[in-house]
Amino acid sequence: MKTVEAACIGVGWIGGLRADTLSRTALVDKLHLCDIRPDRLAEVKALYKPHTATLNYQDILDNPNISVVYISTTPEANHYPIARDCLKGGKHVMLEKPIALELWEADELIQLSKRNNLKFTIGYSQRFNPKIAFAKKKITDGTLGNVVSVLVSRHLSRALGKKIASRVRLSPVVMESTHDLDFVYWLLEPAKPVKVYSQGAYGYMKPVNGSHDVMFTTVTMDNGVVVMIGGGWNLPPSYPNYCATWIEITGTDGAFFIDDTQRDNWLSTEKSGQEFTMSTMPGEWVDHTFAGGIGPETIHFLEACIKNGPVMVTPESARRVMETYSAADLSADRGEPVDLPLSNETISAIAEFKEKIRAGTQP
Repeated sequence: MKTVEAACIGVGWIGGLRADTLSRTALVDKLHLCDIRPDRLAEVKALYKPHTATLNYQDILDNPNISVVYISTTPEANHYPIARDCLKGGKHVMLEKPIALELWEADELIQLSKRNNLKFTIGYSQRFNPKIAFAKKKITDGTLGNVVSVLVSRHLSRALGKKIASRVRLSPVVMESTHDLDFVYWLLEPAKPVKVYSQGAYGYMKPVNGSHDVMFTTVTMDNGVVVMIGGGWNLPPSYPNYCATWIEITGTDGAFFIDDTQRDNWLSTEKSGQEFTMSTMPGEWVDHTFAGGIGPETIHFLEACIKNGPVMVTPESARRVMETYSAADLSADRGEPVDLPLSNETISAIAEFKEKIRAGTQP
């Protein structure tokens, strides 16, 4: 059986799940871990028994035996430079979303992967959600006829939203609805987005990082399908789960409704009260099995590298999602629709909008 040496750069919450998954599979000959926090590195080193553990990702780049790298670093501004260095170093790369913070950065990463004939994918684990996969099947096999509309409502708990929003000033459409844009575009292939209109409402998150509490984004596809995605991160502390999602897909011959609110596992204790367990989007290990999409996604990329097969999420599709949520942020700021693909004028306007955000002059 062919095996590879794999590395995880960044082993916090998500990177830790990647490392855990890789430590369990026989496809990995030697596992290498990297994190800039000595205490966290020592913790995961004790848990997963890697071949090496380092505080400097240059050690990963300098090891010619490592062929597959998973990048799960925060803040998100680190994604582009680390992925760039790994691709230049001849490593296959799985990078957590977002692919980059600037479109030109995404373009460079895509070109590097093509030029060096490397596998490059982005962590959109919802494609590995069996409910989403079943929806894809029912669209592809014609059960629903021609799709007419798709509606997604995704809401995170305030605690999780604050954790995400505190490390970087990005909106909920960039950090959360990005997952929904990805799988909806996958469901609707080969249709492409042509117009975006988004509105947001401020609340609890405004003093945390200046972002909206919730954003509602409407996307018009080139075949006439209308997509509506609502994403927020302000469920009150009393709500007993981390993430709740409801999806409606209507077609000319049928409809499909997905209840992914995670209310099917209900734990009640004296200490913690009501909890909907296993309700995070990435999922978690439950003894010998993984509940969620990130485990199968991690192994899928490993197999794609070993077998030289296609990746589930192409970087080009991730760039399309990035273009859409960039347009959504601009639309919410302007209060008007934005056409896709982006024109030079809108790309310039998005750059100016981001500068205002960084300068703290945008509400």
